[in-house]
Amino acid sequence: MKFHDKGFIYKFKDYTQVQVFSFGNAIFDMKIYNDKICKSTFKCQDLDTFNKENLSSTYPKNFLKELFDTDKKEIIHRDNENSILIKIIKD
Repeated sequence: MKFHDKGFIYKFKDYTQVQVFSFGNAIFDMKIYNDKICKSTFKCQDLDTFNKENLSSTYPKNFLKELFDTDKKEIIHRDNENSILIKIIKD
């Protein structure tokens, strides 16, 4: 997955939703629960499966939820071993 556009992070009681837009169109929509991740284009996956297929099986189950739930204004996660760069800048 590779995105370089604007998006929104919504925090709800039971999940965190991440939406990415390009030219006003939603190109990515993901809901992160405590036990699964659901993407609009695919069925829901348990956290281990999602990490294995999209990040690395070495990542903790709650990695993405904690990453998006943090209150920091700028988040940079660089994993050279797995060629992963996640950069989030919050307005």
